[in-house]
Amino acid sequence: MYKSFTEISVWKNAHELAKEVHHLTIRLPKSEDYSLTSQIRRAASSVPANISEASGRQTKKDKSNFYVIARGSGFETQNHLIYGEGIGYFIKEETDNLIKKYNDLIFEISKIIRSLS
Repeated sequence: MYKSFTEISVWKNAHELAKEVHHLTIRLPKSEDYSLTSQIRRAASSVPANISEASGRQTKKDKSNFYVIARGSGFETQNHLIYGEGIGYFIKEETDNLIKKYNDLIFEISKIIRSLS
């Protein structure tokens, strides 16, 4: 049993990825502050936020629901990365690397969801 959600490896990975996404978006144009920048940062930070919320839930069903939301936010983040690359804001190598990391994270989250079923 964990004393804190910060000890959970999938949370640690999600937290690190959210920070990577934040750093990637620092160079986006100011015109994107209330659009892509905000959307991708919120999606990326939603993953560890929902994992942490799942850790505080009592029932398997509640825990699973928050992991499902976290997984969805991971897919949303990937979408924003693909979009940002497509319009020339991000470099392909950067997005490919982050998308792979999110694929790995989504796989780990999916395993947790299956274990709660």
